[in-house]
Amino acid sequence: MTDRVPGQFTLVLHSHLPWLVNHGRWPVGEEWLYQSWAASYQPVFDVLRRLAADGMKNQVSLGITPVLAAQLDDPHATASMYEWLADWQLRAMELATSRDALRREHGNREYRAAATALADFEQHWRHGGSAAIRSLIDADVIELLGGPLAHPFQPLLDPRLRRFSLSEGLADARLRWGHTPAGIWAPECAFTPGMEAEYSAAGIGHFMVDGPTLRGDTALGRPVGDTDVVAFGRDLQVSYRVWSPKSGYPGHAAYRDFHTYDHESGLKLSRVTGRTVDGPDKAPYDPARVDAVLDRHVDEFVGHVRDRLITESERIGRDALVVAAFDTELFGHWWHEGPQWLERVLRRLPEAGVTVGTLDGARQGGFLGAPVELTDSSWGSGKDWRVWAGPQVEHFVDLNAEVVQTALDTVDKQMASAPTTFRDRVNDQILREALLTVSSDWPFMVSKDTAAGYATDRAHKHAHATREICDAAASGRASTAVRLATNWGRADNLFAAVDARRLPAASDVLAAPATFPTNAIRRDLR
Repeated sequence: MTDRVPGQFTLVLHSHLPWLVNHGRWPVGEEWLYQSWAASYQPVFDVLRRLAADGMKNQVSLGITPVLAAQLDDPHATASMYEWLADWQLRAMELATSRDALRREHGNREYRAAATALADFEQHWRHGGSAAIRSLIDADVIELLGGPLAHPFQPLLDPRLRRFSLSEGLADARLRWGHTPAGIWAPECAFTPGMEAEYSAAGIGHFMVDGPTLRGDTALGRPVGDTDVVAFGRDLQVSYRVWSPKSGYPGHAAYRDFHTYDHESGLKLSRVTGRTVDGPDKAPYDPARVDAVLDRHVDEFVGHVRDRLITESERIGRDALVVAAFDTELFGHWWHEGPQWLERVLRRLPEAGVTVGTLDGARQGGFLGAPVELTDSSWGSGKDWRVWAGPQVEHFVDLNAEVVQTALDTVDKQMASAPTTFRDRVNDQILREALLTVSSDWPFMVSKDTAAGYATDRAHKHAHATREICDAAASGRASTAVRLATNWGRADNLFAAVDARRLPAASDVLAAPATFPTNAIRRDLR
C-alpha cells in the first residue's frame, strides 16, 4: 500500500428526479424514472452493498430527495418498474433472434443484463426503495443527505413555505428510514443569506454549495455567518475530471453512447465513437474495448485526488478536504460504465493512501475553516440564479409567487375559521400542489431546453390544481373542495404525511430576504 496522503476525500452523490408518476410515460414521464432506476439506482446500490459486505464504511454522502424517495416507494411505480424490466428482457430476447450475428450478440448481452436487474429488483426493491436505502444507512456505508419536499429553488420561495418544505422533508426521511439526516443537499446548491439560520433551526449541521460560492477555496468546510451550520464546497478541479461537457470521462469513444437508440429494439447498441459523429454513423458498442479505458480513467482520477490533497494541504498548512460531487444519475443512466468506475475508484483510493469519508465525518473530524458570509449562488450556469430566474423563465417566477400566495392565504383563512384538532385534507393538498408547482425542475428544463413543453405543462397543471382547490374552499364550496383535493391527491399520490397544521404562522417568520437577482426580473415574493 502507498504511504498515506494528508486529508480526506469525500464523494457526494445527489439523487433526484421530479415527480413523474401518473404524469405521462414516453418520451418524458415515468420512462425517465424507470430508466434511471434500472441504470443508476440499482447498480449504484449494488456497488454500495458490496462495499458494505467487505466492511468498508463511510464511503459516500448520498443525497436522496424526498420526491425521489416517494417514487421509489410508490406502489404504482414499483409495479410498473417490474413490468418495465420484463419488457426490457422481452425486447432483448427478440433482438437475440436476429439473423445478424452482431445484433444477436447485443441481444444476448442485454438479455443477461435485464435478467440480472430483474433478480436484483425482486430481492431488494420489489416492495419499495425504503428498505434498500435503510440497509445502506444501517451498514454505515453511506451518510444520508436529505432535502426539502418537492425540490424547490429555495431562495425564491416564500420563507414560510421554504421552512415548511424543509421541515417536512426531514420528517419524511425520518418516517421512511427511521433516520433524520444531519446534512442536506440544498436543491440546485442554491443559497441566499439568511437560509443558514433556517438550517440551524431545522437541526441541519451541513449542506452543499458549489465551489465558486466559497470563491474556489473548498479545502475546508466553512461555518456560515454566526451559526454552526457548515457549507461544504464542490471541488471543481476534481469534479470536472469526470463530468465536463468537453473533456469528461463519459465522452470517451469506447463508452456506450447515451443518445443513440436502435429504433427496432429501443436499446442502446452504439458506442460514443467520436464527439462529432452522428448517431447513425456511430460504431457498435464493444465491451471488450472498455476495461482498459476504465482502468486508465480510474487510475487518473485517483492520482488526481491524491495530488490535489497533497497540494491543498501544503497550501493551507493543514490536512485538506477534497469534495467531488455529482448527480447519481450520471453513474449508469448517463454514463453506462459509471457504476463500474465508481466501485473501482472507491476500492483503489485507500490503496493509494487516500482516506475516504463523508461530509458528516469531515465536520466531526474538524475539517473546518473560518466562518464565511455567503452570497446568492447556485451550481447552475453562471453560478447564480439565471437558470431559475432569468428572462427565459420569468413567467415561472411570477407563476410561483402567485400560486404560493394564493395557497398560503387560503390555508390561513381556512385554519382561522375552523378548528385544527384534526388534519384537513383540503389544506394538505393545497400545500402539496403548491410545492409541486414550485419544483426547481420545471424552469431548469425550460432554460436548458430539455422537454420544455412537458415542464411548462407540469408547472401549470399543478398551479391549476392549487387554484381550483383554493377557489372552491374560499367560496364556501366545502364538499367541492374535498372532492377536488381527493381527486388531485390520487394523481399526485405523494407525501401522505404532509400536515398543513405544521405550516409556520406568518407572525413567526421574518420578512423574505431582501437580496434578489440584480436583473430585470427582480420581484418582491413575500
